[in-house]
Amino acid sequence: MSRTKPPGGSDRAPAVERRAAPRTTDPKWRTHLTCIEPNKILVRGFPLDEMMGRLTFGEAIYLLLMGEVPSPNVGRLMEAILVSFIDHGATPPSTLAARNTATTGAPLRACVAAGVLGFGRFHGGDIESCMQFLDAGLELVRGGRSYHDAAQEIVTRWDRQGEPLPGFGHRFHTRDPRAARLFQMALEMEIEAEHIQMIRAVELVLSEHPEGPRPPVNIDGAIAAVCGDIGIPPESANALFIISRVPGIAAHAQEERQRERPMRQIDPSDHVYDGPSERRLPHKRR
Repeated sequence: MSRTKPPGGSDRAPAVERRAAPRTTDPKWRTHLTCIEPNKILVRGFPLDEMMGRLTFGEAIYLLLMGEVPSPNVGRLMEAILVSFIDHGATPPSTLAARNTATTGAPLRACVAAGVLGFGRFHGGDIESCMQFLDAGLELVRGGRSYHDAAQEIVTRWDRQGEPLPGFGHRFHTRDPRAARLFQMALEMEIEAEHIQMIRAVELVLSEHPEGPRPPVNIDGAIAAVCGDIGIPPESANALFIISRVPGIAAHAQEERQRERPMRQIDPSDHVYDGPSERRLPHKRR
């Protein structure tokens, strides 16, 4: 991996308050992301035409957000994260926002924009919240507490606030298959480290609850733990959700425009799936 911090590390550079940053008299503002010159495009220093066909979309996103090309294993995890959020049916608020905009006859770009604006604290914001939740536990671990004791402490803190635990539970799934797959990949690639250990400790604490097991970890929690262990900061992890869900939003908006009558009232509970039945990927793609 092209980082000085090992995969298990979570130390992040402290955020700098923008107003406290030193002022400059240089009239030019600066960017270290992409250089554009005649017949040349450099993304973080790499020629974009050389990246084409050599880096996957997930690897290129990691490069843009983090500044370096990821290791092959981290690149595979990035791809898995992007695929995991690509769509979740017709009921999420962002999908409904896109479909409701599409039914007015608005262009596709407006429908997608409406869908993206439908993300919020409870839809797309759980990854960042869960990373902060796990970091609070890891701070206790670094102070000498065991993972189990730290997990118990942060769960108790969150319960006192009367808020659902970020990264746990799902309105449809009692076991989120996406989370299980992401953890399996992290284990196989030996990327499991302190954030995954922390979320596993929280799972154990929740399973010991006197009133019965609490909801298991969901895909937001799995991504929060994996992103923490590969060094992706919370704000960038949230961006991954936005990037990955745009294709699904666009597909729903396009289907609404093609298959449904204009200006209809959309009730998500009334829809019926009529696509292909369950099928398996070709052997070479498994």
